[in-house]
Amino acid sequence: MRITLKKIAALLLAFALLLGLTACAAGTPDAPATDTPATDAPKTEAPIATEAPTEAPEEEITLIVFAAASLTETLSEIADLYKTVAPNVNIVLTFESSGTLKTNIEEGADCDLFISAGQKQMNQLDVNADPEINTAGLDFVLADSRCNLLENKVALAVPDGNPKGINSYEDLKTALEAQDVLLAMGNEDVPVGQYTQKILAFFGLDEAALAGAGCITYGSNVKEVASQVAEGAVDCGIIYQTDAFSAKLTVVDTATKEMCGQVIYPASVLKVSAHPEAAQAFLDFLKTPEAAAIFEAVGFTPLG
Repeated sequence: MRITLKKIAALLLAFALLLGLTACAAGTPDAPATDTPATDAPKTEAPIATEAPTEAPEEEITLIVFAAASLTETLSEIADLYKTVAPNVNIVLTFESSGTLKTNIEEGADCDLFISAGQKQMNQLDVNADPEINTAGLDFVLADSRCNLLENKVALAVPDGNPKGINSYEDLKTALEAQDVLLAMGNEDVPVGQYTQKILAFFGLDEAALAGAGCITYGSNVKEVASQVAEGAVDCGIIYQTDAFSAKLTVVDTATKEMCGQVIYPASVLKVSAHPEAAQAFLDFLKTPEAAAIFEAVGFTPLG
């Protein structure tokens, strides 16, 4: 078979093309792998821990309490105790005769809670009371809050040594009739003075005549009467048994209900109170066993 130069050239060309295709199929060598340093992934900062929101402190409240002088020691102690229950409440206590406190309220004094040593002074501020007692039609008592809080006793107390040997109300009656004793008692506008007047009337004694004869001296509140007895300035005095206890006086007798009635301490939130709810809360606390224990320790009988 005759192979021409033309065919040989074509074969060579085809062979060359085949070699080229083989090289292309092999491809270019892979680029050498390079180790690129790993970069840290972007850090996501953890949320900053925050404290749980705290409750707003309770509003500071000032409660103004008017109370009979005979409550000085017990109510002061209870007010201190109340601080552990309601630390935001500041209790301002004013102690005086119930008659003086009633007048101050009537004249516009700021007061949230009134505790009287007698019903008369509370009734004089209560529009729902007997109009013969509340003659001015005063309307200060928050009716739903009024309650009888405590009962006390009217005591006959003597100074150390009991110089006149007064051991009972009967002894006092005899000594007054003989004008041989000096008795201290409260003024007529003071509840303890009003109870004493009933005792004198019970025994048929004339107060004005005895006072004129120098057998009676007066105090503007029960604490003043107790002080006269403690100092020995008088032979005896008629006070509350709770004040006798506080003043460490000797009690020789206590009056019966027939002699002067019951000695009831009413309490009420006033309509003029700037904080009636807080005043009611404190009044409710005065009825708790914790408060009752303090009242009972000096001779009160809790009624709440």
